Amino acid sequence: MNLYAEARAGALVVTVDEERLDAAIAIRFKDRMREVTLQPSQRVLLDLSRVDFLDSSGLGAVVAVMKALAPDRALELVGLTPNVERVFRLTRMDSVFTLHGDVESALRKGMRHAG
Repeated sequence: MNLYAEARAGALVVTVDEERLDAAIAIRFKDRMREVTLQPSQRVLLDLSRVDFLDSSGLGAVVAVMKALAPDRALELVGLTPNVERVFRLTRMDSVFTLHGDVESALRKGMRHAG
C-alpha cells in the first residue's frame, strides 16, 4: 500500500500511489490512513488522482476513514479520475464529501475559509 503524507498550509495531504483501491488493499488502506492521520491538522486532503479503479470495498474504506476523523477533522477528496468520480456520483457520496479538482485549489480554498 503506497501512501504518502505531507503537511501543507494547515492541511495534511495524503497521496494514494496505487492504481486500484479495492478489496485487495482496502484494509491496508484504512490501517495506513490511521497511522498517517495521527499527525495533527485541521483538514485531511486525500489525493486520489493516481487511483483509476475504486470498488465498493475501496469506497467503504474511504467512508470509514472519514468517520474515524469526524467530528474533529474533515476528509476532503482531491483529483478524482473519471472512473472514481463516477462511483462517488452513482452512490451519491459526492454529496457527502467535499471534492476538489487538485491539491492546489483545495489548499487555496482552505486558506480563504481560514481567514
